[in-house]
Amino acid sequence: MPKKKKKIAGWKALLIMTALMLLAAGVIFGYIKWREYHIHFVRYEAFGIDIPVSYDIHGIDVSHHQDVIDWEEVKKMNVENMKLNFTFIKATEGLINVDRMFKRNWYKAGEEGITRGAYHFFIATKSGKKQAENFIGQVTLEPGDLPPVLDVEQLYGVRPKDLRTRVKDWLCTIEEYYKVKPILYTNVDFYEHYLGNEFDEYPLWVAHYLQPHNPRIKREWTFWQHSETGRVNGIDYKVDFNVFKGDSASFKQLLMP
Repeated sequence: MPKKKKKIAGWKALLIMTALMLLAAGVIFGYIKWREYHIHFVRYEAFGIDIPVSYDIHGIDVSHHQDVIDWEEVKKMNVENMKLNFTFIKATEGLINVDRMFKRNWYKAGEEGITRGAYHFFIATKSGKKQAENFIGQVTLEPGDLPPVLDVEQLYGVRPKDLRTRVKDWLCTIEEYYKVKPILYTNVDFYEHYLGNEFDEYPLWVAHYLQPHNPRIKREWTFWQHSETGRVNGIDYKVDFNVFKGDSASFKQLLMP
């Protein structure tokens, strides 16, 4: 094929790809707006789970799996004087993926005055530095936001040593950019088997379900995800519930300056 024809064919392919991306974005935007005006969210009498009573600061974490959220209803929910004080919101995944609800959730949660944090879902087979760049390209943190979070849950067949190297690359890149130590999220077993004491310097958000008082892990932790089946007004799907280990003063110290 002559060079001129190749160039024209390349431009046509680029235009088609751009048009498809714009169409997809338009469909998502239209769906969100339709949900906002036509869906009546369920209200719950309680959170539907056992709440650890030894903690004062409670929150949830969400992603596109919770679909469109009415953050005003989330903010207003109050069960026996317990309210939701913070939320972690999925922002990115891997090298290029962005959660389709991130921008809306980030804006709406902030608009309601809910303390918010953004997290990246880690793909162990990919470069940690490049995954960090994906997060940086999407997330602008402001004073009062929670530090960035790295969600590490799966090996994807890589050697644990390589996983640790890539996780460190993500954490170091993020810390250098945002000037704050990131939070590491994982479950108890994964931390103890594949991460270990190489990451003990980072604040830990640990998942451990069906425990009445605290997660069973030896090292210190900052957040505990104690359930994945909670119910919240303004959200039609089940939600992960979390607590912060500390009082309001220590919580405030953790936030972005």
